[in-house]
Amino acid sequence: MTNAEKYTHGHHDSVLRSHRWRTVENSAAYAARFFVPGRQVLDVGCGPGTISADIAARVAGADENGRPGRVVAIDLAEGVLEEARAHAAEQGVDNITFEARDVYDLPYPDGAFCVVHAHQTLQHVADPVRALKEMRRVCAPGGVVVARDADYAGFTWYPLLPELDEWMDLYQTCARANGGEPDAGRRLLSWARAAGFTDVTPTASVWCHATEDERRYWGEMWRDRVVESQMAEQAVRDGHATEDDLRRLSAAWQRWSDDGDAWFAILHGEIVCRA
Repeated sequence: MTNAEKYTHGHHDSVLRSHRWRTVENSAAYAARFFVPGRQVLDVGCGPGTISADIAARVAGADENGRPGRVVAIDLAEGVLEEARAHAAEQGVDNITFEARDVYDLPYPDGAFCVVHAHQTLQHVADPVRALKEMRRVCAPGGVVVARDADYAGFTWYPLLPELDEWMDLYQTCARANGGEPDAGRRLLSWARAAGFTDVTPTASVWCHATEDERRYWGEMWRDRVVESQMAEQAVRDGHATEDDLRRLSAAWQRWSDDGDAWFAILHGEIVCRA
């Protein structure tokens, strides 16, 4: 992603609230076996760095050759990197660095990393194949490029509130206007093959928000995000919705959160690509 491209969600606190929840266990379990002591890891699109710091804690220590594990975590938004650095410091993780970098033009030598990881990143770049090619370049022979992305058209929920259908249509419109692909999960395998990978293991997993705490976390996050985030500003500015529309969608998210029967499942595609 370059500075010319737009991150649909932006970095309002209502967005980062969901990003801060993420860990290896709930967001990268398919790749956890690769995060072992001594590994050199590049985390692409790290956001506030909660997954990055978790990876760094797992790779801390040395491999069989005595090489210490480390993580380089990158994102374009310098502001969110400041939060990521603070989070790592709070966790006592010191084998990690955060850098503002462009995934299309990584300043690292060929084969610099054992693992290149991206979570919810490829859906936001205009040319995911180009991004994967660059991620492949900096991955050592025998290493892995691993990626996980949501697939918005695969989301399911209950109750079937019509406003949530409107929300989905609005998000799809805004994301595509920014050059992204919100239904990225189902496309990861094809993108990896187009990037030149021949050994690709595709899988899928879900987040499911159905307990009271999970409903509150997910529904109230979107209650705020749909009226306060960069997506909200874009929707009004570009004529995709009015402020009254957004307030109506926000109220629907609160109703969904308040419903004891509410359930939301978020489909993700995953790939493990051998370099």
